[in-house]
Amino acid sequence: MSHRQFSEHGFAVVEDVLDGAECDRLSTRLQSLGRPGTRDLLQRDWCGALASRIRSSPALAGLVPATHVAVQCSCFEKSTATNWLVATHQDLAVPVRARVPHPSLSGWSRKQGALYVQPPLGVLRDLVAIRLHVDACAETDGPLRVVPGSHTHGRIAAGEIAALRAARPEVVCAAPRGSVLAMRPLLLHASSRATGTSMRRVLHFLFGPPSLPHGLQWRQAV
Repeated sequence: MSHRQFSEHGFAVVEDVLDGAECDRLSTRLQSLGRPGTRDLLQRDWCGALASRIRSSPALAGLVPATHVAVQCSCFEKSTATNWLVATHQDLAVPVRARVPHPSLSGWSRKQGALYVQPPLGVLRDLVAIRLHVDACAETDGPLRVVPGSHTHGRIAAGEIAALRAARPEVVCAAPRGSVLAMRPLLLHASSRATGTSMRRVLHFLFGPPSLPHGLQWRQAV
């Protein structure tokens, strides 16, 4: 998928970003975590190195700006033991270092001890999420479903989601092992429970501009 298509549709599946041996090594690292999901992987050296590799990957050229920094990496595991679903939504909150009083900042919250805020729309439009598939994700594994082009609507009110889904049918983003699903966080997306017996693990990186407005600072930047 071209850079223009990514801009228009808000997502792209790029295959063969990592090979099988690299996925095996990542799988071993994730198994050593001892928990199925976490949002703070970026503080680990191996994860920071992987973020740098993603940013400079020829396969992802044009999708992640060279000046962007990695500001978060989460691991999402879906299996028979940890099966879950997510309703259609946008990703609007980002991790920051400290609370800043400003009318353009809203939705302050804490997740796993980290502070999050909904930044101005200009920041949200500039973000890129890179979902690296450590395992293959077939339609039975609860893959992401996205509404193409919905990221161009800015923040979408809950009452408008159904109409957008009807106007632009969802696309199921099945992806092979070692592939990447690149997406704009403003893109409407959802995920169903897995119906198979395999494990689906995804490393979800968030990349953004090196600096934030109104005195905000990223919680971490690599």
